[in-house]
Amino acid sequence: MPTLTYLQAISAALRDELRADPNVILMGEDIGVFGGAFKVTDGFVDEFGTDRVMDTPLAESGIIGTAIGAAVVGMRPVCEMQFSDFISCGFDQLVNVAGKMHYRQGLAVPITVRLPSGGGFSGGPFHSQNPEAWFMHSPGIKVVAPSTAADAKGLLHAAIRDPNPVCYMEHKHLYRRVKDEVPSGVFETPFSARVAQPGSDLVVIAYGAMVPMALEAVSDGLDGASVEVLDLRSLVPLDEEAILDSVERCSNRRRGQCDLCRRRPGRGADRREGVRVAGRPGRTGGCPRRPDPVLAAARGGRTAGRRSTEGGLP
Repeated sequence: MPTLTYLQAISAALRDELRADPNVILMGEDIGVFGGAFKVTDGFVDEFGTDRVMDTPLAESGIIGTAIGAAVVGMRPVCEMQFSDFISCGFDQLVNVAGKMHYRQGLAVPITVRLPSGGGFSGGPFHSQNPEAWFMHSPGIKVVAPSTAADAKGLLHAAIRDPNPVCYMEHKHLYRRVKDEVPSGVFETPFSARVAQPGSDLVVIAYGAMVPMALEAVSDGLDGASVEVLDLRSLVPLDEEAILDSVERCSNRRRGQCDLCRRRPGRGADRREGVRVAGRPGRTGGCPRRPDPVLAAARGGRTAGRRSTEGGLP
C-alpha cells in the first residue's frame, strides 16, 4: 500500500476518476498547463487533454454555472476554487442554483467543488478562510472535510460519485504535513464519522486540520483522563448517531449526564441541538434542510416538477 501525502492522495483520486469515467471533467483557474496553484493537477493535461482538464477565466460564478449545466446533461464536473475564499464570487450559482435544482426540477447536479481552505501558510486575509459554515447552512449541498490522506482520497471518490453538489474542504495546512498509507484504486469513504482515538472519559469532536491537532493535544492524556477523538469527516450530512454514541460513552459518570450544543451559523436561523444523554432530554429547533418548507407544506409536502431518480438531500 503506497504512502501518500494529503495532496498526493487528492491528486491520485482525481486521476483515478478521470481514468474510470469519461464523464468526469476538471475545471478551474490555472489547473491545466500550470498544474494548479498547489500542483494537484500537475501533468494532467498531458494525459487527459485540455478538453477534460480545462483552464477557465478568473470567474468563479462562470465556473460553477458551467459545471451545473454540464452536470444536468450527464457530466460529473470537479471545480477547483484556487482558494476557498474565492467561492464567494460563485455563491449564487452554488447555493441558489446547484443546491436547489433537485428540489425545483427533480434534476441531479453531481458537481464537486474543491475548496482549498484554512490558514497557516502566510496567505493573508483573502486566502485563508474556512467557509464551510456558509454551506452547512445551505440546503441541498453536502460538505466533507477529510483529515487524513486516506480519507482525502476516499471522500473525494465518494464526492465525485455522489448525485448531489458536494463542497470538498481540503485544508491547505495538511497538504504536505499529513502522510499515511492510502489504498490504490477507487474506493469510497462513507460520509460518516470515525473514531480517530478511542477513549472513555471525555470526547473531543473535530474535523479537518483540527483532528491531528486534537490527537497531538491529548496524546499524553489530560490529567490521566482517557480521551476519545471523534473525526466528523462529513459536516453535511452530520453523523449525529456517532456523536451521540461518543458523548454517551464518554459522559461524566459521576454526574450521569452530558450536554452538547451546536450553534448553526446565521443570526436569523440560529439553531441549537441538545444531546440526550443518561435520560436528560435535548431540545432541537430550526427549519428542515429544504429550500422552502412553507411552500412544501402548502403543497402537502410535494415538490415542484418531476422527481429525480438520483440523490437529493433530505
